[in-house]
Amino acid sequence: MALTDHTDLKMTKILEHSDVDKNAGSQIQKLFSGSTVLLTGGTGFLGKLLVEKLLRSCPDVKKLYLLTRPKKNKDILKRLQEQFDDALYDKLRKQAPDFIEKISVIEGDVGQLNLGISDEDRVKIMNEVEYIFHGAATVRFDEALKTAVEINVRGTREILTLARSCTKLRAHVHISTAYSNCPIREIDEKFYESSLSGEKLIDLVENIDEKTLNTITPGLLGDFPNTYAYTKSAAEDIVQKYSKGLPVALFRPSIVIATADEPVSGWIDNVYGPTGVVVGAAVGLLHVLNCSPKALADLVPGDLVVNGCIATAWKTAKDYPGNHEEAPMDQLPTVYNYVSSVERPLTWELFMKHTEIYGLQVPSMQAVWTYLFWLTPSKFLYNLFCFFLHWIPAYIVDAIAIMIGKKPMLRKAYKKIEKFSAVIGYFALREWKFHNDNAQNLFKELCDADKHIFNFNMRTLDWETYFKSYVRGIRLYLLKDPLDTLPQSRKKHFKLKIMHYICLSVICLALLRLCWFLARFIIG
Repeated sequence: MALTDHTDLKMTKILEHSDVDKNAGSQIQKLFSGSTVLLTGGTGFLGKLLVEKLLRSCPDVKKLYLLTRPKKNKDILKRLQEQFDDALYDKLRKQAPDFIEKISVIEGDVGQLNLGISDEDRVKIMNEVEYIFHGAATVRFDEALKTAVEINVRGTREILTLARSCTKLRAHVHISTAYSNCPIREIDEKFYESSLSGEKLIDLVENIDEKTLNTITPGLLGDFPNTYAYTKSAAEDIVQKYSKGLPVALFRPSIVIATADEPVSGWIDNVYGPTGVVVGAAVGLLHVLNCSPKALADLVPGDLVVNGCIATAWKTAKDYPGNHEEAPMDQLPTVYNYVSSVERPLTWELFMKHTEIYGLQVPSMQAVWTYLFWLTPSKFLYNLFCFFLHWIPAYIVDAIAIMIGKKPMLRKAYKKIEKFSAVIGYFALREWKFHNDNAQNLFKELCDADKHIFNFNMRTLDWETYFKSYVRGIRLYLLKDPLDTLPQSRKKHFKLKIMHYICLSVICLALLRLCWFLARFIIG
């Protein structure tokens, strides 16, 4: 065994011993010991992380109910088994091989009235559940308003109605977004007035045909950029009205990206937001983004977000009087803005610089062209770059594909990329000032053990270290490209770079020849 291996083993033992010491006296573990938890959105990115963290770091949780929507031709239990086969749960499997026995599936649908759950399951929840984490939502920014309202707004009302019936309820955490009030540029930890109340919006959706609704959607959205942010704002209005007398808290994370540390660094399972930009640039398809490089990119790692959610449940339960009768009816839920821009600011320019530096160290075998990427706040330059770097190559490649009998795909891909770029462009061109005193004070209130086990302190995050694992996680978990392919991928990347410069040289020579021809034509 090498000296470095001995050192690593020694350090591992020290850390393990340290963990045992720090875990002693955890108030959060004590709170969740013997408890029953209901989680919505358990098959989503944050939901998966929340399931893993609760079962691993609160090993004495009695039962975890997952409200899960049935899918056509796919058994719910089979879907969950596939979910738990993920590398995300390797650490949990090692520590608690029988963890799946604590999970019970409640078949239902947040988008349906009464959550689409059976009477038997409803009674079970009412009699047993002590903690609710409501994270289910449609995160498609271009979702039809009807669907977005049914899931994000009416679903929130239904889950709060159910929560009021839970005889043992100690805390209900509603997971929103820091951009739920994005037309406002300075956002505090408080509720804001909704342009149309959640109840009126639900009534509108339920009593108007979908075609008419789609027609009036732009007018309803007003200054909101999409149906996601609009309905999340309306959902907060529902929380404000339906939480009276209940132990409810509102948790608003900003843009959630891959894990920082646990259970594995760099884990992510989706290409939403900035991750989509990194993936597109890494495979050589995305070359420009309409973005203000100096604007703050408010990004938060997924594992820190779930730690904050769990700590919020602890704080809510700790401060709750104990029953509905004693709880003040006029007291609003505490709002927590969980953001990075206050304590650990990062610009979009630095985000792309870090991902470029570490990304080029581990190029992917999935790349179709060399890395070539710019950020520009100019709409004119953005469209110009898109024309030359996206659309012209797309038409050329698709024309060649048609000639050799292959299916043209690049133009279709760039239509999707254009749509995606427009969505993220809204957030990349603007900057918000967030206040997060409640979130900071919450962390300070934790005991030393919980500050270690459920760390969500943004001050301690080192962005450079984070992005090194982030790009590797993208390569491994999204592109399904193991690190042992690095030698081949580096060779491929070198060849793609040579091809790029050859094509660039040919284009430059062609332009020079055209200029020479035009000059001769004009002169002669």
